Amino acid sequence: MLFQSPTPTRFDLNFSFFGIPVRVHPLFWVIAVLFGSSSGGIVQLVTWVVVVFVSILIHELGHALAMRRYGISSNIILHFSGGLTVPESMRWGSGLASVALTPNQEIFISLAGPFSGFLLAAFAIAGTLVVGGSVTMGTLLLVLPVPVNVVLPFGVAVLNSFVLNLLWVNIFWGIFNLVPVYPLDGGHVTRYVLLKADPLNGVRKSLWVSVIAGISFALIGFFLLGSTYMAILFAFLAFQSYQALQGSVGGY
Repeated sequence: MLFQSPTPTRFDLNFSFFGIPVRVHPLFWVIAVLFGSSSGGIVQLVTWVVVVFVSILIHELGHALAMRRYGISSNIILHFSGGLTVPESMRWGSGLASVALTPNQEIFISLAGPFSGFLLAAFAIAGTLVVGGSVTMGTLLLVLPVPVNVVLPFGVAVLNSFVLNLLWVNIFWGIFNLVPVYPLDGGHVTRYVLLKADPLNGVRKSLWVSVIAGISFALIGFFLLGSTYMAILFAFLAFQSYQALQGSVGGY
């Protein structure tokens, strides 16, 4: 529901990036502004929205380029829940057909998104260090690396804020997407890993992992991170996976 393609509107922004059609739903900007509303003045807010736009676009571009590697065309949609890369059917005779992928290819496509963000963050850190700046890293929940501060030698606060936000969004968003919960990338990776090990019951097992992980991260978000949004989101995704378990698992 949250991660499905929204209906096109006349207010959509449409363009092409690396030959891949991109559609930005107007609610994408609304949600980005709402999440950045506490960032300070108008300059900081604009900086935040630009960072979110670039970061999610790069994430989805990773998926799209990975699909292209296997001969699949796709289009990217940025919407109120983030982003979505939609594969396009190819012509087969007089009709259309989908390209069948192996589990390893599906895993590669799923991982290409988060790791594109990690690569962007690595370039940002390297660029900061090359120009004589510094990046201070900390940890979240004792194990997850997160940026704490960025200082560039140019003395422009907005640039420091831009790079810090860029690092935060790409590192945190990438880690967030690797959580083994449907329909996040980690949930798809878990699905195909378990399908390789158990073709008969792999999907069902991955749904149980999604339920357990979703509940666990909802509790972590609420009690350890103080994030009501994260708690509600993961609880909802866990419930969706549980519903799928009660229905037709094979069609999930």
